[in-house]
Amino acid sequence: MNSSVHDAAVVGRHTRFTDLLWDRTTVLRDAIDELEFLRRLGDGTLPLDVFRTYIEQDFLYLTGYAKALSLVAAHAPDPVAAGFWANSAATAATVEASLHQNLLSGGKLPASDAQPQHSQACLGYVSYLTAVAATEPYPVAAAAVLPCFWIYADVGRRLAASAREVLSADPSHPYAQWVTTYDAEEFHAAVATARELVDAAADAATEAQREAMIEAFIVASRYELLFWDTALNEQKWPKS
Repeated sequence: MNSSVHDAAVVGRHTRFTDLLWDRTTVLRDAIDELEFLRRLGDGTLPLDVFRTYIEQDFLYLTGYAKALSLVAAHAPDPVAAGFWANSAATAATVEASLHQNLLSGGKLPASDAQPQHSQACLGYVSYLTAVAATEPYPVAAAAVLPCFWIYADVGRRLAASAREVLSADPSHPYAQWVTTYDAEEFHAAVATARELVDAAADAATEAQREAMIEAFIVASRYELLFWDTALNEQKWPKS
């Protein structure tokens, strides 16, 4: 079955365009669920220096992601959509970034004087999102930024359950408390809104744009996998 026929069947079965996006990334999401990094993050056995690296990279990512979300907001078709993406950009740039900074400077993680540099996966991800948000039509840009909301929440719900078991045994665990925030209800509410906006964008899009939306969602999902994996399995830049 070719992809267009498969996609039409999925839309007919699920009725929502975002269900099609979810269906098309099943293999990638299964690979994410199997990552050693996420398993050890959830059960509290991830080395603290690796967790610091992840938080540093996530802080760098949030700066770029906020810019991409701001661009999506600027091209949104109505004030409600623009307000949601703009508020999400502000949250990423201030609230979430502040939580990361507090973790890095709070004394619970190994100290480091090195200036964090973007990993290959992090730089590739934020560069891709910024480029799509700046140059592609709004529906495609909205689809590209959705995996960070949705996959993060999907993975986070399972991580949070594991982290609560860690906290019951060790309330002072240096980052299990942070992991439980992955399951915050307000974050899942934001995911629901983001999905609704992408569904609405797909309804108003051309067929070519809907195909581009699928591709953007898949590429961003690939970067989600790479971003998490390279926190534990570092890919070094060539020496300069």
